[in-house]
Amino acid sequence: MPLSDVSSDLTVEVGATKFSLHKFPLVSRSGKIRKLLSEAKDTKQSRITFQAFPGGPEAFELAAKFCYSIAIDITLLNVAMLRCASHYLEMTEEYADRNLEILTEIYLKETVIPNISNSIIVLHRCETLLPIAEEINMVSRLINGIASNACKEQLTSGLSKLEHNLPVRTSTIEAETPSDWWGKSLTVLNLDFFQRVLSAVKSKGLNQDMIGKILINYSQNSLQGLMVRDVQSVKGSFLDLELQKKRRVIVEAIVGLLPTQSRKSLVPIAFLSSLLKTAIMGSASAACRVDLERRIGLQLDQAILEDILIPAIPLGNNHPLYDTDLISRIFSIFLNLDEEEDDTNHLRDENDMSFEYDSPRSPKQSVILKVSKLLDTYLAEIAVDANLMPTKFIALAELLPDHARVVSDGLYRAVDIFLKVHPNIKDSERYRLCKTIDCQKLSQEACSHAAQNERLPVQMAVQVLYFEQIRLRNAMNGGHAQIFFGSTNSHYPQRSSSGAASPRDNYASVRRENRELKLEVARMRMRLTDLEKDHVSMKQEMVRTNPANKLLRSFTRKLSKLNALFRVEFGKSSSEARLLFQKRRRHSVS
Repeated sequence: MPLSDVSSDLTVEVGATKFSLHKFPLVSRSGKIRKLLSEAKDTKQSRITFQAFPGGPEAFELAAKFCYSIAIDITLLNVAMLRCASHYLEMTEEYADRNLEILTEIYLKETVIPNISNSIIVLHRCETLLPIAEEINMVSRLINGIASNACKEQLTSGLSKLEHNLPVRTSTIEAETPSDWWGKSLTVLNLDFFQRVLSAVKSKGLNQDMIGKILINYSQNSLQGLMVRDVQSVKGSFLDLELQKKRRVIVEAIVGLLPTQSRKSLVPIAFLSSLLKTAIMGSASAACRVDLERRIGLQLDQAILEDILIPAIPLGNNHPLYDTDLISRIFSIFLNLDEEEDDTNHLRDENDMSFEYDSPRSPKQSVILKVSKLLDTYLAEIAVDANLMPTKFIALAELLPDHARVVSDGLYRAVDIFLKVHPNIKDSERYRLCKTIDCQKLSQEACSHAAQNERLPVQMAVQVLYFEQIRLRNAMNGGHAQIFFGSTNSHYPQRSSSGAASPRDNYASVRRENRELKLEVARMRMRLTDLEKDHVSMKQEMVRTNPANKLLRSFTRKLSKLNALFRVEFGKSSSEARLLFQKRRRHSVS
């Protein structure tokens, strides 16, 4: 329909939409239309076509109304397309005073750019106006405006906190941080614009913690469907190439925007773990994955089990569930970081100097103990995987230093589960795995179980009984069980309300446990005798079939010596020892 009662003499096609207009109003304000009509061979040309008009028919209709002097409202929602349309149609001051281009520029300078939220709204509208929005420098001006205003807000907020140092006022100011009142608005931007805004605010000096909060908020709101949080959600992910590509682009961009690596970073480790899982599923670059591994290693003491259950890339039918090599690298990063801190004397500050290094109250030791419990829990979780290679499990069990564990019950439980699920592992691997357990750090309950656990090598059962015997002897002589079991163990003889054990109760308990110990020693001797008989029969059988039996003879001799040592040791001290064994044999702590 024409915009006036006079019959139209020009038809303008914008995409699939046709506008019946008049030449005079348009050429009076649009340089582009004037040139198209003047350059036309046919002076009576009555049709113009715009295939890629910025803003489409909606923007052209508003520009045409402006040419007809019809009042239009410039708003946050249309200023971007009107600015691009005025540039495309060359609606400058050269052709008319107060033309559309100058009016949109005034609105941008006075209303949009000074305000962060307004700038974000207009920047979002620019996503569909490329490349003209870039050509007229509108995108860059909006991004720079957001960055400058964000830093001004940060400075103003800091000064306000100094001026109003009251608790109530301070909490009000903190509630108005950029990450709260405009950071959430960034979720409407596409990834490219979001990257550019974050890079700009970082270069302007915006607080790293605020950048982290904004980044996490953007990821959680805009990339929710692409994040990997558990093993079940990754099934079939490797088959979707488009999804892989999208994940890779997004994760690499986000990782590149993360704040500087720090042990005190406020970026939650759960978020970093989800990024790493998504990076693996999206086949992200090695540099991206290494960066995330190091960040998780720096904050490993804040992790829970779900954070380190990283799924393995499926290779073949019998692949393990979890990537143990990756977890080994993460724990190594944590341990190497502690060594670096020791070398540079930055481990403890002045307030921590009163602590001893290996004291359970020491800040460093408390962190290592927390990490050791996390590793033991992880070992127990992956131990049920029948496809997990023993060498991988052993490597993780051997990873931590001796002082990392005060009590070894968690590691013993994980080892027992692994031996139960993998009954056919080699004897050498079984021995090496059990060697990672410090029998001196087992609780009384774990000792009782280990002494009767047929999945363990006989040497370990004897070692457990030996250290338990020494502990009991020290207890009878007035010593403390904590020598071997640490101050955190709660399985020692009950004490009276005053803190000291009653002599009569203690003596009766020792006699009772001594009798039970004698019975268990007798059982152990019977087990050893049966083992000797089995090996003798095996030796005789192998002699008949294979003369080369030196290895078997050597093993039999060592077993005989072990039995003799066992009898002598327990013959000397059976009257002194006390140990409460369970009356029923247990075969698993799981």
